[in-house]
Order: sequence, then C-alpha cells, then structure tokens
Amino acid sequence: MSKPPLPPEAEALLRKPNPCVMATLRSDGSPVSTPTWYLWEDGRVLVNLDEGRVRLRHLRRDPRVTLTVLDADNWYTHVTLIGRVTEMRDDEDLADIDRLSRHYGGDAYPDRERRRVSAWVEVERWHGWGAMKDSDQTG
Repeated sequence: MSKPPLPPEAEALLRKPNPCVMATLRSDGSPVSTPTWYLWEDGRVLVNLDEGRVRLRHLRRDPRVTLTVLDADNWYTHVTLIGRVTEMRDDEDLADIDRLSRHYGGDAYPDRERRRVSAWVEVERWHGWGAMKDSDQTG
C-alpha cells in the first residue's frame, strides 16, 4: 500500500460524489461497514454522523477507519483509504452535513432536528484497483 499523497487521477475520483463504504471497529475488535457520504478536501476526508449512531461511538473509542470509494461508473475501479479520525467537532449549524448533502443530492440536508458530528480522517495509506491500480503492495 502506498502513502499519501495520492496521484491526481485518484484525487479526481475522490472529489466526485461516488459511493463509499466506511469500516469502523466494534468494542470487541470486529469490523463493521456502513455506506456513507464523504468529501475529499485538502488530502483529508470529511464524514458526518448523527449523534445517535453506533459508528460514532466506535470512532470515539478507536479512531481507526477505512473508507472504500467506488467509481460510480465502474465499481471495479475503487480507492481504499486507511487512516484515523484526527478531529471531531459538533456540526452545530449543520454546515458540514449540508455540504455533503449538496455534493450528493443538490439540496441542504432535510433533517434539521438531530444533532450531527463532523469527523476528519487523515489518510495514512491507500490502495487502488481497476483504473486506479496501485502496484505498491509492500506495505
């Protein structure tokens, strides 16, 4: 697996509103994966979580995370990002979830009742497949 920075073609894929699956670790160490929205900005990943979600508890206990982003036009092409959450903050005005919602659907996030938390993931390693194939398998 390679270390950042990612090549321009991988960054271009990550800037699109592609499907993404996020894996976190349960308290017993077993992984659990969930589809999620994400934003790629300045070499980091923004995710946003409802305050009541179990995966938020997972990340508060263990910040390690993996995100796999699938090219919406060809799921064989994908990029997997391995890293950890290095920053969490309340999304008090829902600005981050609105940015994510607009990125994926064009409109502000409709549920204004539930509190949200923004989490920033620092990428430590990555690998790609298909058109994003990364041949560095030494890590």
